[in-house]
Amino acid sequence: MRIALIAPPFIPVPPNGYGGTELFIAHLANGLTSRGHEVVVYANGESRLSCEVRSTFREKDWPPKKFADVTLKNLDHSAWAIRDAVDDEFDVVHLNDAVALPLSRFLTRPCVYTMHHPHEPVLSACYARHPWVTYVAISDHQRKIEDLPRVRTIHHGINMADYRYVARKQGYLAFLGRMAPVKGPHLAIEVARKAGIPLKLAGEVQPMFQDYWQSMVEPHIDGRTVEFLGEATQDVKNELLGNASALLFPIQWDEPFGLVMIEAMACGTPVLAFRGGAVAEIVQDGVSGWICGDTDDMEQRARGLRISPQQCRAYVERSFSVERMTRDYEQLYQGCGDEPLLEVSVGGAAL
Repeated sequence: MRIALIAPPFIPVPPNGYGGTELFIAHLANGLTSRGHEVVVYANGESRLSCEVRSTFREKDWPPKKFADVTLKNLDHSAWAIRDAVDDEFDVVHLNDAVALPLSRFLTRPCVYTMHHPHEPVLSACYARHPWVTYVAISDHQRKIEDLPRVRTIHHGINMADYRYVARKQGYLAFLGRMAPVKGPHLAIEVARKAGIPLKLAGEVQPMFQDYWQSMVEPHIDGRTVEFLGEATQDVKNELLGNASALLFPIQWDEPFGLVMIEAMACGTPVLAFRGGAVAEIVQDGVSGWICGDTDDMEQRARGLRISPQQCRAYVERSFSVERMTRDYEQLYQGCGDEPLLEVSVGGAAL
């Protein structure tokens, strides 16, 4: 098949640091290419993949500065990419950002959209206005929220070779994620201090969360009991996750998936998480970590871990490999070609 994958234009594919959507697209593009498909990725010009990359914006532009600037740049990129994809007659066009969805009206080939964002009414309304698109939820929790005629769940997968397995841990806890209230780094600090175990944090500090960072996280960083490593490259990520006794995931929202959880498990590191969104689909109690009720529960689990690193790694290999994810998308694409395209009506006029 000839497959077009359209990424947002701001972060390279794969990302050097922050960028869960871009990491997913990189894994999928490389996986599809290895299975013999002809893949073109529309992305930032700094992207480096095993397939062809087409770009209209050459350089990374992240973190965002003004919402209006971000929206206009994304619209410019998406319109260009879809026009190019129409001219090139791909078998399927795969979108990954809601800004591109209204432009799917101009496609004559099947269109797939992966829902990377958390549930928001404005996004659900946008999905409902485009029923000809085949939607992919990244968790069953997310799929059950959205009332769509064409939707199925495909869990993310990762390339196990990218993650270094470490059997002997170094006795600290890890947190990896955006420094944002919904991710709960302030709660990770609370848990580590209650447990008397050092904590290493890594992640992006976005401008919109500067006040939170300066009041709730930064004052606790002393370089000894709480250490901040900055934004994590792949090497830093492997070092941080691989040597940690556990990854703390004290989320305060319904997480759509939580890619960092399977990244930690791939390194042989169990996850201690709060229940929310997809967590119960990813963390298997006593096998790959524990789902905790509150900070006291998480602290007790952190002090009494009895989970085998080898068991964590094997769990990810069985359930969250890039090979499994690629096969699932390949099957989905092939099925899209068998379905009739729905008639589109705008203002009473059929297109």
